[in-house]
Amino acid sequence: MLNTSSKLYSIVVELGATEAGNPPATLGRAIYAQVLQWLNLGDINIAETVHQSAATPLTVSGLLGNRRHPKNYAGDRFYFRIGLLQEQLLQPLLKGIEQWGQEALIFGKYPFTICQFYFLSKSHSLARSNDYFSLVEKSPIFETIQLNFLSPTSFKKEKHIQPFPLPELVFNSLLRRWNHFAPEELHLPPIEWTALTSAFELKTHVLKLEAGTEIGSQGWVKYYFPEPEQAKIASTLAQFAFYAGVGRKTTMGMGQVQLLGQ
Repeated sequence: MLNTSSKLYSIVVELGATEAGNPPATLGRAIYAQVLQWLNLGDINIAETVHQSAATPLTVSGLLGNRRHPKNYAGDRFYFRIGLLQEQLLQPLLKGIEQWGQEALIFGKYPFTICQFYFLSKSHSLARSNDYFSLVEKSPIFETIQLNFLSPTSFKKEKHIQPFPLPELVFNSLLRRWNHFAPEELHLPPIEWTALTSAFELKTHVLKLEAGTEIGSQGWVKYYFPEPEQAKIASTLAQFAFYAGVGRKTTMGMGQVQLLGQ
């Protein structure tokens, strides 16, 4: 198991298409496999630990960028984002990306090259770093929290899949990940959430993965927390969500979320 650490990172990898065509819409599994390859190049032991982890200390987005119709051109730019929940992953990942160099990346039989990668805060709008202690001590407290679900999001509820991001599902998902990866002195107790869903604008989307089809919600939801202590904890977890994602299959591009206004 990786040692507990306090830093969190959001890394952006910018790609250039090397051929004209239409990149597949769903590439989460391929992107995650590539990230593991980079970790393997940087530190084979850390890569194996991540691969075997029941709770994976990273998340990945799908392939993002402007898609032209009827097809993209060679040289068009795309990108994806990697969230790291343990700082020990940063140096092996950057080392692996550097060693990969200009070797082609093949996602869904569509070739790309790495144009640039960003990990320093403010080097890209989605490249950031933070730490667990700062999230607790410095996160502004909101009675009303609005989350933007950027990719299809769903949750396991008993034996069923729930695509609607109910407050207890969202914030319990975040709380479990927080307690798994945050330093022990910052662990949170179980919470019976009293939050209400005060407004939302959501649509369900079908995501075709290699293992099958997933349905999840995208859009925004506004949550109201009447109890001050729950509002404080939820405000911290809402900041954490940018790095950790929420719900199911966050290593496959699902559950990408951002606090609105970030």
